[in-house]
Amino acid sequence: MHSTLATAHPETLLAPLWAEVLDVQPETPGIATLTVRLEDASARACYRFRPGQFNMLSLPGIGEAAISVSSDPDEPERIRHTVRAVGNVSRALMRLQPGDRVGLRGPFGTPWPLDHCRGQDLLIVAGGIGLAPLRPVIYHVLHHRDDFGKVIVLYGARTPKDLLYTAEYDTWRAHDIRILLTVDRADPDWTGTVGVVPMLFYRLRPDPKRTVVFSCGPEIMMRFVVHESMARRIPPERMYLSLERNMKCGQGLCGHCQFGPFFICRDGPVFRFDALAPFFNVEDL
Repeated sequence: MHSTLATAHPETLLAPLWAEVLDVQPETPGIATLTVRLEDASARACYRFRPGQFNMLSLPGIGEAAISVSSDPDEPERIRHTVRAVGNVSRALMRLQPGDRVGLRGPFGTPWPLDHCRGQDLLIVAGGIGLAPLRPVIYHVLHHRDDFGKVIVLYGARTPKDLLYTAEYDTWRAHDIRILLTVDRADPDWTGTVGVVPMLFYRLRPDPKRTVVFSCGPEIMMRFVVHESMARRIPPERMYLSLERNMKCGQGLCGHCQFGPFFICRDGPVFRFDALAPFFNVEDL
């Protein structure tokens, strides 16, 4: 998918634009959200992203990483990325301070198909940092609540301290979004569900003819999300998954993120499950 920014500034497909770090907000242990703003006024004026897309963030002398956009699509001047410290680039990004600069290319990738889900029920299923690329979907729902039927979020993390964006849950609930939470390991203050995310399906009775599933998280979790969805007769063409692979170029040129016949950065990261089904359970693909 070609971005508005790339149309106005074709060089951003290969050359990053500078963005200023406005804020670094710790979320959970090892995870923080960076808020950045493009320095170039014309680029900032035309930058738009759709929920599910990602940017390539770079630091000179360190490297570049694909990071999902986790902010509100209706506030494109303040671009947020929720980053987990798992490699040299992500750890360096988390050490940034307000006023520092970071290179940005994008947005890239396929979005969640919200335009095709009007009038439908949404079942948003996330594990761990997989909530980050789904957060813009929730913001879209907040702004367009009448466009959707029931909206349910199933979300889980390792411990209560690892749950993302907890300060926003009351706002989501105030817009008639149901939230079911679970953790792998409880602490003494946790009174909610303990177990894996797919177990939360047992508390639902979705209408398979009007429910669309959006899911992002560990691949093993998404396999069971697909299983539980199909057990409730939700067809594969009504399930969408966002995949994570080692994306390097963002344009399907380097081959690092190949998945069967697909390149995640170019053909994804959001896929309809019926396209993935022949390859999804193949080990080491």
